[in-house]
Amino acid sequence: MELRLDGLKVMVIDDSNTIRKTAETLLTKAGCEVITAIDGFDSLSKIADREPDVIFVDIMMPRLDGYQTCALIKNNKQFRHTPVIMLSSKDGLFDKAKGRIVGADDYLTKPFSKNELFEALAKYAPRELGQLVEPEAT
Repeated sequence: MELRLDGLKVMVIDDSNTIRKTAETLLTKAGCEVITAIDGFDSLSKIADREPDVIFVDIMMPRLDGYQTCALIKNNKQFRHTPVIMLSSKDGLFDKAKGRIVGADDYLTKPFSKNELFEALAKYAPRELGQLVEPEAT
């Protein structure tokens, strides 16, 4: 079984080109429209213009870190209900707690697997978008 997320708009905010490209490749193959940003500052205008359904944001970034970015998203009336999933290479309780304080909906530890990424999306994608389908025979 494979998760199809056709039409889901997902934003990935991470200063690591590798993480952005990996997530973009996996998500595009699942049918998502992917929006990327290199840091929180870069993401703000893109969020307003593109209105993503789910946002993944790295914690450690220059200029505007993940906590600050998440707080700005959650303090905006238009986007307060948009799921924000924090990304971190640290799996610490402190980071998770701080993420919750700024309004993060979930937390993924990097490097994440394809399954972990899709499980997080399946949890937060609007119900009509996330569906399991049989992989096409090749």
